[in-house]
Amino acid sequence: MSVDLHKMELPPRPEMFDFHGVSMTHYFTDNWENVQNFQARPDDILIATYTKAGKDKVDGLSTSPRIYKTHFPVQFVPKSFWEQNCRIVYVARNPKDNAVSLFHFDRMNMIRPDPGDWNSYFRRFMEGKIVYGSWYDHVNGWWKKKQTFSNLHYMFYEDMVEDTEREINKLCSFLGLSISAEEKRQISGGVQFDNMKNNNMVNYSTIPVMDFKISPFMRKGKVGDWKNHFTVAQNEEFDEDYKKKMKDPSLQFRTEI
Repeated sequence: MSVDLHKMELPPRPEMFDFHGVSMTHYFTDNWENVQNFQARPDDILIATYTKAGKDKVDGLSTSPRIYKTHFPVQFVPKSFWEQNCRIVYVARNPKDNAVSLFHFDRMNMIRPDPGDWNSYFRRFMEGKIVYGSWYDHVNGWWKKKQTFSNLHYMFYEDMVEDTEREINKLCSFLGLSISAEEKRQISGGVQFDNMKNNNMVNYSTIPVMDFKISPFMRKGKVGDWKNHFTVAQNEEFDEDYKKKMKDPSLQFRTEI
């Protein structure tokens, strides 16, 4: 018997709640004990990002070890990844574009709370009252971990958009991979946004909990799209808030390239 998942009745959108100081939904906490007890192997690779920060751009690099992906803040990562000294790749994206991308993602993804209108979402983003918590805590927490855990490669979405091949070279060096110039070209092509947007394996167009009539999973992938959403007043308010929360001068983000 075949079941058309697209016609199935979807459950109501989940409620958010405070989980160890981070806004979460039950979809990401139901099997918490099993997640925390996960046993990593030394050759495992973990790709970590805040939601909609560019994980799919590094997915194009397929390797033989097991690869895991997470949106967890650093303190939620199962301890075995640190104990086994696994290689970990973190991808960060500037907060303005990240907020806009996440707003559209939350509009179309029925297993995430309803985002409301852009103005209310903008405020909740600044306050960290969205799934996986504060962007500021996320990027700063992982950046701080990098200072004490040498097997962590911290990448920026904007750098990958600016020069994909350069960033692939850095990533391959970190992962200990030697790949040919032709393979690098293929990967660079594979992670170009337009190619990913048209790839059903990457664009999630077959997943029933995502409503593509509202917004595609892969929408624009640009740097600077925030300018089409932020009002002048919102931008000024955001910049003031950003200065208060981003205290580490060694962690710098670009909102345009």
